[in-house]
Amino acid sequence: MYAREIERVLIFLARRTLDVTLAADLAAETFALAFRGWTKLEGRSDEEVRAWLFTVARRQVGRYLRSARAEQRAVRRLGIQVPAVHEDDIEMIEERAGLRTLRAEVAAQLERLGADQRDAVRLRVVEERPYPEVAMALGVSEQAARARVSRGLRALRSVMETPQRREELYR
Repeated sequence: MYAREIERVLIFLARRTLDVTLAADLAAETFALAFRGWTKLEGRSDEEVRAWLFTVARRQVGRYLRSARAEQRAVRRLGIQVPAVHEDDIEMIEERAGLRTLRAEVAAQLERLGADQRDAVRLRVVEERPYPEVAMALGVSEQAARARVSRGLRALRSVMETPQRREELYR
């Protein structure tokens, strides 16, 4: 499973994080969790295993974004060493994942957001501030800050999750 799916998972994660090193960390965590849950997958088709694996990967990205740091517990608990990503590997993965183009598209979409959403996303995601601080900086309630971040991220996600990009993962 690892040999068959690692490239797809790594590209999937690189496209969502725009960071190859972080994507490699999240891929290691994804496979650590997959190996722990391997007995649940026995007898499943390749497509079912892939779907489950990408669900795990998507959840890993969500956890990372919510906490602003990759959780390493599963990797450490299993004693898995996260492989070092060499400069040549970074360049190859960035090229295969189309990160240069994707970064430009995300930057352009970020500029199209209204100032309220753009500032909320910057404070929460880029500066990794907790929601109470985001709300205070924006002069709004915490609930309004959460809504602005959510709407802004949803708009950015639309750039990253086009049908064409999803199809590319399964080639």
